[in-house]
Amino acid sequence: MIRVLLMTLAFGAVVAINALATILPLNGQTTGEISNRLPVMITPAGYVFSIWSLIYILLALWIAGFWIRLKKGETPSSEIALYFLLSAGFNIAWILLWHYEFFLWTLVAMVGYLLSLIALYLQYNNSDQKVTERLPVSVNMGWISVATITNVAYILTYFNWGGWGLSDQLWTVIMLTFGTALALHVRFHHSDIPFALVFVWAFIGIAVKHGTSELLVTTASLFLSGVIVTGVLLIKKRP
Repeated sequence: MIRVLLMTLAFGAVVAINALATILPLNGQTTGEISNRLPVMITPAGYVFSIWSLIYILLALWIAGFWIRLKKGETPSSEIALYFLLSAGFNIAWILLWHYEFFLWTLVAMVGYLLSLIALYLQYNNSDQKVTERLPVSVNMGWISVATITNVAYILTYFNWGGWGLSDQLWTVIMLTFGTALALHVRFHHSDIPFALVFVWAFIGIAVKHGTSELLVTTASLFLSGVIVTGVLLIKKRP
């Protein structure tokens, strides 16, 4: 019971901090206002970030499932509890660091967040039951994978990185291609459709944001979204 209680409290703290970041907002600025301060091409349109609502709903149901199974004498493993608590801690740390503009440290928190989600994700196998149980973790990990790429791009822009002579547009296409490879890798090796679809959601949002003003980025976003959808449809489930 202690494990489930700690997970519940950690989840509540994450939701509370995220709410305060918008309602107060923390340090007098919202998360989106800071994000929009720099012209980072791989940042999607604002509506895309509504995926956080879905993530929190899924996580709430995930934790509720642990409470239900607790009545049957089933408890989450110590690894699941630990990795979830770490992910919650890194989530809160990232928000605070972002709002108080310690941007370089946000990458440390973001990578920690992603690694803890990967560790949590690997506690599940590819059986039908486990795939259903890991759905909230899949969506969360997919979004944080996207967010990590975006976080890197933001920091590089903040520090005026020259891009080794390559244009911002070309670097954006390179990062989109990397994201596509990651989405298809997880789809193939873990039979994970939700993870891959998070990338499609983000890529379409990038295309919507740029429209015809950045045709290379828009075209690449839509094309690679199609590549991922094709992978989702054609890649066979692994045993």
